[in-house]
Parts: sequence; structure tokens; C-alpha cells
Amino acid sequence: MTALLPVTLSAAAAAAVLNIWLSIRIGAIRRAAGISIGDGGSEPLLRRMRAQANFVENTPFVLALIAAVELAGAGGQWLQYVAAVYFLGRIAHGFGMDGGSMQIGRMIGTLVTMLTLLGLAVVAALVAAGVM
Repeated sequence: MTALLPVTLSAAAAAAVLNIWLSIRIGAIRRAAGISIGDGGSEPLLRRMRAQANFVENTPFVLALIAAVELAGAGGQWLQYVAAVYFLGRIAHGFGMDGGSMQIGRMIGTLVTMLTLLGLAVVAALVAAGVM
């Protein structure tokens, strides 16, 4: 028996693990700074909170589009690569939000996220129009 929507399931699992990682990074700063609620005026904490919030703002759309394309039978092998690149971009964004020498990761992650969303939206529209 093959899994229904294997790319979607794998991407959702990756999203859960990545969200846990982003949460752990926030918790590390909270513990070190003794901040329980809010950002306490800590810029490093605020940066990590925004990295996770940005992930949570974008990932549901990516997962929904992956699922829709896969359900429509238009996924193919390319879809798993798109998902993998998306999550690598989100990891880069998470590190990039810390600033410093890793700041380029923020731009890379943002660009990968926008291109992934746009690309999947175009594919979904083409599938809906019967072109694909």
C-alpha cells in the first residue's frame, strides 16, 4: 500500500520538525535572558520570534499548494525537490534572522519562500485551467 500524498506528508513532517527547531531556538534565548513572556526588549529574542512567526505565516500556504498539486495528480518527482528547497530556504532564513555573518540567509530564505509560493501558485492555476 502506498501512502496517500507522500510529498505532502513528508513536507508536513518536515514543517513540524522545523517549527520545533525554531521554538527551541527561541526557548534558548528566553532561558538565557530570563524572559518568560513577550520579547522583554531583547532584539535577539525578537529576531527569533519573527523567524518562527514568518515560518508559520508562509508554510501553511506552501503545504496547501503542495497538497492541491499532488491531489490533482500533477506533482511528479519535481514536487519533492520544491518542498526540500523550500525547507532549506526556511532553515537559512532562521539562521539569517540572527544577523551577523549569517544575515545573507534571511535574504536567501525570503527569496526561496517567495519563489516557491509563486511557482506553486502558477502550477495550481495551470492545473485548475486544465493546461497541466
